[in-house]
Amino acid sequence: MLRMVLATMILLAAATAARAQYDEQAFVEKAIPTYTIPTPAPGSVAPLIGQARVYRIRKGDTLMDLARLFDLGYNEIVEANPYIDAWVPPVGATILVPTEWILPCCTYRGIVVNVPEMRIFYMRPGATPGTTQVTTYPVGLGRDDWRTPTGKFKVSGKTVNPPWNIPESIRAEHIKERGDPRTFIPGGDPENPLGKYRLELTLPMYRIHGTNIPWGVGMQVSHGCVRLYPEDIERMFPTVPVGTPGEFVYQTAKIGQRDGVLYAEVHEDIYGYTPAIFRETLGLIERDGLTDRVDQSLLEAGMQDSGGVPFRISRDRAASEPLTRTSAVDLRAPDPDPRQARDD
Repeated sequence: MLRMVLATMILLAAATAARAQYDEQAFVEKAIPTYTIPTPAPGSVAPLIGQARVYRIRKGDTLMDLARLFDLGYNEIVEANPYIDAWVPPVGATILVPTEWILPCCTYRGIVVNVPEMRIFYMRPGATPGTTQVTTYPVGLGRDDWRTPTGKFKVSGKTVNPPWNIPESIRAEHIKERGDPRTFIPGGDPENPLGKYRLELTLPMYRIHGTNIPWGVGMQVSHGCVRLYPEDIERMFPTVPVGTPGEFVYQTAKIGQRDGVLYAEVHEDIYGYTPAIFRETLGLIERDGLTDRVDQSLLEAGMQDSGGVPFRISRDRAASEPLTRTSAVDLRAPDPDPRQARDD
């Protein structure tokens, strides 16, 4: 309940905050990379994609705006920068932009939503045989009292401007909270929470769709469905065929590899399913036979202070390891304007 109240307060603040730097067109035009990787072999360690960067705060920036411009959820940018005021960050401050992820284990085809991470990964065959294309987007998910499930599904349909036939359970909540008795909101209505595009799933009652409240991405604000930024679902929607397989997974910990170097990534246990996250992480390392390659001190330090960002756990130092929340603090070169970012 406390999490739901906090999310509501954040959304209200976002709705009223002045955003001098960016308008909707800036978000529409932002770059969203598609990564091409060698298709992982069954049983192999998951790959690490993307590249973290640093950014120097400009006048008028908020972390909410920057999250959307860099295609991050509110949770991701705030957890990576816990000592920065999200609404009035100090001009000139350097923040970490955590655009780097370990792919969820262990399916590398179709749609995978990692619930505690609040992120969706869409994987499909690349243009070159033996490669896979990966696109990833932040999402908003179900509140604690309307949890997003786990389980496999297929995309069963696609709808543009979907109408919302309000379930009776949600209607009862609307009546109680704000005296709204509506049973239906037509497609295209500004108050329709489904946005402009919807993917129907074989999991009853759950969908992947846009939103009329973009600032809820990276928060637990829905009745269980998956919400994307409007510009993200608009790009994803035409690329997903009906019949695409998918899965909702719950992975608080992930182990990955790039150029022979091991990394870990850990996330808050938002629904309280895996309270012993350190033990969970050790179990993944043992499962993959990686114990002898892991530096225990790096693992323990990263578990305490990673902020959801991948961190190195290999014994041997990498020549080009990812930025971390700690290593970014001393970097002062500003990132280019996010509106000028380019695909990898």
